[in-house]
Amino acid sequence: MTVSRPLRNSGHLPAPSIRSVGTAVAGRSYSQSDLLDHFAVSDPKVVRLFRSSGIQRRFLTLPDPGPGGPVVESPGDLLDKHRRTALDMGSRAIRTCLDRAGLVAEQVGYLCCVSTTGLLTPGLSALLLREMGLPTAVQRLDIVGMGCHAAMNGLMAARPWCVANPGAVAVVLCAEVCSAAYVFDSTMRTAVVNSLFGDGAAAVALTYRPAGAAREGKDEGGLVPRLLSSASLVITSAVDAMRYDWDDRRGRLSFFLDPQIPYVIGAHVEEVVDRLLADAGLRRSAVRHWLVHGGGKKVIDAVRVNLRLTRDDVRHTMGVLRDYGNLSSGSVLFSYERLVEEGAARAGDFGVLMAMGPGSTIEAALVRWEGAA
Repeated sequence: MTVSRPLRNSGHLPAPSIRSVGTAVAGRSYSQSDLLDHFAVSDPKVVRLFRSSGIQRRFLTLPDPGPGGPVVESPGDLLDKHRRTALDMGSRAIRTCLDRAGLVAEQVGYLCCVSTTGLLTPGLSALLLREMGLPTAVQRLDIVGMGCHAAMNGLMAARPWCVANPGAVAVVLCAEVCSAAYVFDSTMRTAVVNSLFGDGAAAVALTYRPAGAAREGKDEGGLVPRLLSSASLVITSAVDAMRYDWDDRRGRLSFFLDPQIPYVIGAHVEEVVDRLLADAGLRRSAVRHWLVHGGGKKVIDAVRVNLRLTRDDVRHTMGVLRDYGNLSSGSVLFSYERLVEEGAARAGDFGVLMAMGPGSTIEAALVRWEGAA
């Protein structure tokens, strides 16, 4: 097992703040019943899987069915869909995020784009730079292939840049076109994937403002959560539990989710969270807000039971899963947006953001809300 240690004495280190969040979706909103009809599913096992997922609706970018059933998109079609839809959703999410903070595109100095649903060269960050008229000198990073936990990796990559550039604006975008990674067949393997994922994008703006420094724009709700520290756990014994395989028969990538994932995550989640909190001198009881990746109903239940959380603690996670499905890397930021809209955070509150994904990996970050200066 490989473990990366979080920063020690994190409360005394410079910590950037999440200034605002913006989200966007694409395609049509489908109920699970709509999708069963769309895919012409009749297998009772698959029907039960869809109906027991905890998901009511998802946004997906799907072609209308043809006379013979679902239209099979070519690998080229899927890549074009990823590019087109990620650009559309991503630009809308970033604009919403910047508007909410009273910022404009010209102020962005760092852009990190996260996606696992399609490989683009040049990367999504360069395409967005042209699409949105971002500064051509913006520093860029594209995180590809890290899956559902990659929002956390993006936040931690932006953290030192913000500290090194006080007052400058960094944006982290997660844009996942999960419908560009679908495979349609009669197997339970693909049914599990097809029952869960949706299309969505989420962006956050971050800045570091030293004590006493003037700020630009505004902060959502008058409060900002500071990114204090992070912790990571790679469960190498389950490295193949979430993966893409090449399907020779269909000439495309096919995503695999091991049925044991909820139990693997549940067995290790206490370790990474307790280490994160212990390094800050905190107990779990000090954490008021839990923002967890909505990987699926069983995954959420495993996290909740092993951390001894209440259903209210994971209300935003369950709500996002219900209304959007699993949005891969963007899910945890959709949950954060709901917390902001709820207005429940108070100055001094601690929160934990946590996501799980391929590796198998658990990523967590500790935040503390502070009043706007």
